Amino acid sequence: MPGAKHRKRTDARYGLRRAAVGVLGVLVVFVAIASFSLGGYLVDPAYGSSMSSRAAEWAREHGAGSLVTDVENWWYRSHPPSVGGRPGAGQISVPTKKLVVNPLIGLPLPHRVISPAQPPLPGEGVWQPVGRSVEGQPAVLKAVVRVDAVHTSYTASIAWMDTKLLSAALYSGSFIPGGGPYTHTAPVSPVAATSLVAAFNAGFRMQDAQGGYYTDGKTVLPLRPGAASFVIYNDGSTAIGAWGTEVAMTPRVQSVRQNLDLIVDGGKPVPGLAVSNNLSWGATINGNVYAWRSGVGITANGALVYVGGPAMSINTLADVLIRAGAVRAMELDINEDWVQYSTYTYPPGGAANGANGTSLDPNMVSSPSRYFATWFNRDFFTMSARRPTTSVVTTH
Repeated sequence: MPGAKHRKRTDARYGLRRAAVGVLGVLVVFVAIASFSLGGYLVDPAYGSSMSSRAAEWAREHGAGSLVTDVENWWYRSHPPSVGGRPGAGQISVPTKKLVVNPLIGLPLPHRVISPAQPPLPGEGVWQPVGRSVEGQPAVLKAVVRVDAVHTSYTASIAWMDTKLLSAALYSGSFIPGGGPYTHTAPVSPVAATSLVAAFNAGFRMQDAQGGYYTDGKTVLPLRPGAASFVIYNDGSTAIGAWGTEVAMTPRVQSVRQNLDLIVDGGKPVPGLAVSNNLSWGATINGNVYAWRSGVGITANGALVYVGGPAMSINTLADVLIRAGAVRAMELDINEDWVQYSTYTYPPGGAANGANGTSLDPNMVSSPSRYFATWFNRDFFTMSARRPTTSVVTTH
């Protein structure tokens, strides 16, 4: 009947309209929730110092990590570092006095770092004390070299840490790795601040690190065999190596932080490093891309060396670590928001804080105060005096 057919068409249109309204309603709710969620990230410094980095962190946490990675790779390739030139004024300083240490107290002084770009500039690769001294000895030394022989206006900053004078600790964050609280939970406690000498960033977010996390006798995330591992023992001593072969679990282990695979082993770049295999170097910025990068290595006599700087590929990062004396090394976090190394200078009886911290590289975006901020939710490493800090050395 005509009337029945009309009613059917009307009912169908009504049903479609209801479905469309329902879908629209769901979209409105989704956009509202997403906007509220994104807004929370955009005002939270824990997700980076810039709006773009905070938005990227929100996207990664909401299933768009691969898209963010593609955009970052595109951006860096579209904006390569300039070729040639000289570092800016003050980037490399010339020491005013000879560095002298007592080898009976600390480790022997490292050799001058040979710059990848020759001939060296005045002061380039020369070690200078930064931060506090321990037992009258410089516990952290800094050297600056150009990142490579091509991008000669950019410099990498290197920190050498005397592990006879300094004790390491891994501070766990509420976001990385989550869980806890742990013995050392971010931020640095007031008590720990009285012996703090330096602090520096750890590795990637655990989703990207391709490795595990262990602390306080608890496996927070499973440790991956072969992964690059920064190991801290109960006495604050350290080791870096491939898990299961060069380093392994023992009753002495306090913490293990894994991040990708080693980039230096046996004092040489690992095989295949030049091809920047993302299965080894993470689903993040491609290793061939020049960006802010950081890494940490261990020398033959047990000192730690940290490298951080702009316009570095994974190959140039490994090269500078080797030049600084590393026999084994691993990449840490990347991008300018996360690469951060600080030393702290304060009088005996005082304590470290954001105000008396100095970045290893003055161009580091993030502040030394982040390790004392209640909002900082990532893990990081600290180096503290094993014995009283009795004097202050000039920070350059």
